[in-house]
Amino acid sequence: MSRKKKDPIEMFHSGQLVKVCAPMVRYSKLAFRTLVRKYSCDLCYTPMIVAADFVKSIKARDSEFTTNQGDCPLIVQFAANDARLLSDAARIVSPYANGIDINCGCPQRWAMAEGYGACLINKPELVRDMVTQVRNQVENPGFSVSIKIRIHDDLKRTVDLCRKAEATGVSWITVHGRTVEERHQPVHYDSIKIIKESMSIPVIANGDIRSLKEAENVWQITGTDGVMVARGLLANPAMFAGYEETPLKCIWDWVDIALELGTPYMCFHQHLMYMMEKITSRQEKRIFNALSSTSAIIDYLTDHYGV
Repeated sequence: MSRKKKDPIEMFHSGQLVKVCAPMVRYSKLAFRTLVRKYSCDLCYTPMIVAADFVKSIKARDSEFTTNQGDCPLIVQFAANDARLLSDAARIVSPYANGIDINCGCPQRWAMAEGYGACLINKPELVRDMVTQVRNQVENPGFSVSIKIRIHDDLKRTVDLCRKAEATGVSWITVHGRTVEERHQPVHYDSIKIIKESMSIPVIANGDIRSLKEAENVWQITGTDGVMVARGLLANPAMFAGYEETPLKCIWDWVDIALELGTPYMCFHQHLMYMMEKITSRQEKRIFNALSSTSAIIDYLTDHYGV
């Protein structure tokens, strides 16, 4: 498999809105990335992969990271707390991806306890060491190293972190506009705007974007170079193409892609539940959610929605 041709950095400097699919545990795998790329998604991330496991275990590599020729541009996101292990992981994926991203934003307790995720926003020196080691290990100068962060209560600390990351050679920064403690509170788009104005590298805005119109609004409000979407794309993988809800064609595209790539049943079914949330009645949901085989799902879709 050759190195991916499309360059995300060039996209970010195009002046156009760059539409990005977020790293989602269990969900943003190859089949889903293939689907959203059909509907105007410009750049996709893998789910977060624990770098230490990835380096040490062939089994982890095979199960956590699959890609193909059409899966580009692609960013592999790692959870790491050790610069050497991260750089080893980056070297392994570098022939198959455009870059890596360091997860400095995951607020889950297990990640924080292991020294991963959002606790890294308080460790700028460790982030610097990880970026530097990856830069030293991966020979391709076009290989990107980015970080995804949450914000501090005191935004000056976040701006300081971002400036240090930029000085270290980070390619771009994705900002989820909430603090570690915030879950469903409104996103601080004003904070993302301040961070963007303080940087000369690209910045991506992330948090609570549910439609193309919202994506364009956030892009305008924050002055960022792109927007990253997670749950909005799960509910409607055709969102970036301007659809208000998942079109039937997208549902059938998912069936075709999932079958072709051998997607496990649980994942296949779960994605359909998300996609059909808005277009099914409560009773239909009960029936659909209880289906237990791929053939039963295809029969249901054929009966209710035609081919």
